[in-house]
Amino acid sequence: MFEYFPGNYVWNLALNIALSSGAQIGELDQACRQALDASQSGDDSQTRVLIDALVRVADRVCSMAGEDAARGRHLSAGAKYRRAAVYYATAERLHAPRAADREALYKKMLATFDQFVAHSGAPIERVNIPYQGKRLAALLVKARAGSEPTPCMVHFDGFDAFKEILYLNGMAEALARRGISTLLVDQPGVGEALRIDGITVEPCAELPAAACLDFLETRPDTDRARIGIMALSMGGYYAPRAAAFEPRFKACVAWGGNYDWGAVQRIRYGNSRAGKPIPHFWEHFQWALGQSSVEDALRFADQIHLRGILHRITCPILITHGENDRQIPLKYAQMTYDDCVNSSNRELKIHTREEVAAEHCSVDNGPVAVDYMADWIAEQLGGNTAPQSSI
Repeated sequence: MFEYFPGNYVWNLALNIALSSGAQIGELDQACRQALDASQSGDDSQTRVLIDALVRVADRVCSMAGEDAARGRHLSAGAKYRRAAVYYATAERLHAPRAADREALYKKMLATFDQFVAHSGAPIERVNIPYQGKRLAALLVKARAGSEPTPCMVHFDGFDAFKEILYLNGMAEALARRGISTLLVDQPGVGEALRIDGITVEPCAELPAAACLDFLETRPDTDRARIGIMALSMGGYYAPRAAAFEPRFKACVAWGGNYDWGAVQRIRYGNSRAGKPIPHFWEHFQWALGQSSVEDALRFADQIHLRGILHRITCPILITHGENDRQIPLKYAQMTYDDCVNSSNRELKIHTREEVAAEHCSVDNGPVAVDYMADWIAEQLGGNTAPQSSI
C-alpha cells in the first residue's frame, strides 16, 4: 500500500481509496503535504488538518470546473467535478460523526457529484427505493449499448462509506462495459440512509436487499432473472447474508470475506493497535449501529456473523480477500467459502502481494480486484468479457 504518511494506517487507507477513485496525484499531494506533520501524532483530533486541506483542494478544482462550464467545455468540467467529489468524499469520510460541518460537507459532495453527472453525461440515474416507510437512496448505473433488459448487480457498501464512493472506485463502470447495470445503494447504516434519513445498521441484510429486488423488478430495463448482489468490506457479511435468505439473487460477490464482523470489533476494542478503517472509529460505530454506548454497540454487533446460514446459498458465489488485509483476518474468507456447501459455483480468490492488491479490499491496487470480479459476474449473469464492437 502506498504509505504517504509513515506509520498512520488510517490516513494511508483514505489516501489509497482516493487514488483508487480517480484522485490526481499532484492535487492529492498538494493537500497531503499540508498534513504530513500532523499525521505523526496518531491523534484523531489532528485529522481536521487533513480534512481542511482536502476541502481547499476540492474547492479550487470546483472553481476550475465552473470556469470550464462557463466556456461550454462540459466534458472538462465533468472530469474536474468528478475529482472534486473524490476529495470532498475523502474529507467527509474522515470526519467525526458529530462534527459541526460534516452534514454541510456531505451535501456539498452530493451536489458536486451531481455536477459531474450533469456535465459528463455519465449514465447515472438517482433513484429512491421504498423501504419500511422510508427510502433508500441509490444510483442506477446503466449498462452500455446492447439489447434490453440487462442483468443488474445490487451493490451494497461496507461500514463507513457511501454509494458515490462505490461509483468512483470503478466497479459500476467495469460492469457497464460488460453489459451489466449496477444499483449502488446506501443501505441502512451508510450514506444518505444514515446521514439524512437516520436509518441505522440492519443485521438482516435480506430486508433492504429484498426492497432493491422489488424495485428492480418494476424496471423494464432490468432482466429480473439475472440480478445479483455484491458488497465490500463489512459487506462481506451483507451480500452472503442477503443471498442466503433471498433466492431471487442469481450471483453473489463478497468483496472481502467477513464471516464474523462482531468478533472483529471485539478484537479492535481490546487491541488499540488493531487496524481501523476511519478516524473516530468508536464514535462512528455507535452512530452507525444506533447505540448509546460502545458496550451496547458491541452487544448489537455480536449478531452480525454468518454462522449457520451459508448452506442456504445455492447461487454462484465469489469471495475475494487480500493476503495482507490488516482489518479482517484472512481466515474469515476461508470460513465463508467453506460454509457455502450448496452453492452451484463457489470460488475463493486471494489477491497476493505480488499482484500489489493484498490490502483490505485490494485498496492498494483496485483495478486488479475490480476486473476480476467484473469478469466473474459477467460469466455468471451472461454479460460479455470482450468488446462488442470494433474500435
